[in-house]
Amino acid sequence: MTTTPAVAGSDVVAVRLPPRSLGHELRAVKIVWQRELIRFFRDRLRIVTSLLQPVLFLFVLGTGLAPVVGGGVGGIDFRTFLFPGVLSMAVLFTALFSAASIVWDREFGFLREMLVAPVGRGAIVLGKCLGGATVATFQGLILLALAGVAGVPYDPGLMLSLAGQLLLLSFTLTAVGVVAAARIRTIQAFMGLSQLILMPMFFLSGALFPLSNLPGWLQVLTRINPLTYAVDPMRSAVFDHLDVGTAAREAMNPGVTWWGWQVPIPLELTLVALMAVGMLAVAVVQFRRAE
Repeated sequence: MTTTPAVAGSDVVAVRLPPRSLGHELRAVKIVWQRELIRFFRDRLRIVTSLLQPVLFLFVLGTGLAPVVGGGVGGIDFRTFLFPGVLSMAVLFTALFSAASIVWDREFGFLREMLVAPVGRGAIVLGKCLGGATVATFQGLILLALAGVAGVPYDPGLMLSLAGQLLLLSFTLTAVGVVAAARIRTIQAFMGLSQLILMPMFFLSGALFPLSNLPGWLQVLTRINPLTYAVDPMRSAVFDHLDVGTAAREAMNPGVTWWGWQVPIPLELTLVALMAVGMLAVAVVQFRRAE
């Protein structure tokens, strides 16, 4: 950066900024991404507490409800059925709450310093989303290590498939959180809005119950819930590696249908990816209007 001498009798100093380039923007993305990782890994309590709730759902709720469903469903351990939903829960909470750093930065004035930096707002938003997605995926991978305890085989193909889907879901949910945090001024308001988003998304995704034989109104809610299209591919991937009968598979893993048409897994993942792109674009627009 170069400066031009001030004109005599004037306090105005002309500042010439370096021209923007792709490398310049990518460096900004990397810095914001690294900052999110540093903040996360320095807060060990956050790592532990964000894993506690999914583990409780898997082992306490899964074990407690097993006698109610006869010890298993169609010969499947109920914890095995719950495992994909609990994976989505792990990244859901971590990804959305990672966007809370935006509200903290706004309250303490650091966000304003980022916004006046000579980089595009899109680079800041992308760095935030990548950072939150990385953190949430890391949490999901820790829980993925417990797959064997839940009766899910440690098949390399299955593990890679679930890890990739977790990354996609994490990025999408982080983008949703960034959109929500873009205009919120206090951390209390963000936490309240997060709970308003989190609980309906989780409970209406089929994470805790099969999507078959639901009442009409509940079917509609599950079909318009974007998290449904992330939980179903993960559950299908798990069931593809289980030795279960056709009847049990149809009962516990019926898939998502639109007016009787079975939605293909690639289309479900495409919908999640499109939502990620859409939320990212909205977040960029929100940040361009932010002060």
